Amino acid sequence: MRWLVLILAISFVSLPSTNVVASQQAVAIDYLHGESGLTGIRLAYRPYQTQIATFEWLGEFDVYWEASVNFWEFGQDNQHETNYAIALSPVFSKQFDSLYGKYPLKWEFGIGVSLITDTRFAGKNIGSHYQFEDRLGLILEFGEQLAKSVAVRYMHYSNGGLNDDNPGLDFLSLTYAREF
Repeated sequence: MRWLVLILAISFVSLPSTNVVASQQAVAIDYLHGESGLTGIRLAYRPYQTQIATFEWLGEFDVYWEASVNFWEFGQDNQHETNYAIALSPVFSKQFDSLYGKYPLKWEFGIGVSLITDTRFAGKNIGSHYQFEDRLGLILEFGEQLAKSVAVRYMHYSNGGLNDDNPGLDFLSLTYAREF
């Protein structure tokens, strides 16, 4: 919980200043694949992205806010369950290399909050409608003005111990995003 407060505080403090360059909005679509046949689609909107150079020991890194709607399914044919979630996350990324000296490769991480419609899903009692949305991923930017990207992410949803039932839901995600 302390990490979430710290990340939110840094992201609010990092809103525009003289050391920041803001960029365009973006949309993203994710295909989610989880354990035991759990699948989903995630639609996301990024209203704001900025680059921060305030922390000398970190170098420059990007921060963006992402609001998303998640549609999850579990099971086969007429025996399946669905669940829906909305989420809001600050996401931090930093370039660590590039492909062919032209296309940036970045790592990213984020911890946000989500609201899930059903607390019993995929054979589990996930304990609470309120969940944390954690992510860790790799991003490749490409296209004109690097306005497109693909990412591979590990995403984890859990209530962070807010409830005794906390098995969590884990996904591997493939994402396509485009700035506009």
